[in-house]
Amino acid sequence: MKKQEKNNDILLPEYDFSKGLKGKYAQKFAKGNNLILLAPDVIKLFPNSELVNETLRAVAKITKRTGKKIAA
Repeated sequence: MKKQEKNNDILLPEYDFSKGLKGKYAQKFAKGNNLILLAPDVIKLFPNSELVNETLRAVAKITKRTGKKIAA
């Protein structure tokens, strides 16, 4: 059993990280992120972040014009 556990720590030969960049996303990660989980039915309507952002900006403009607040 111990021999099997020890083998789990070794990368397989087909995993080649020789061309990988260390810390490629470290700066972005350090800034934090704003992940929001969308319901499956919403994902069907807005399949990418550009559409989600565009729609939310439009809703924000409408609420600003009408003076209505967005519910929290």
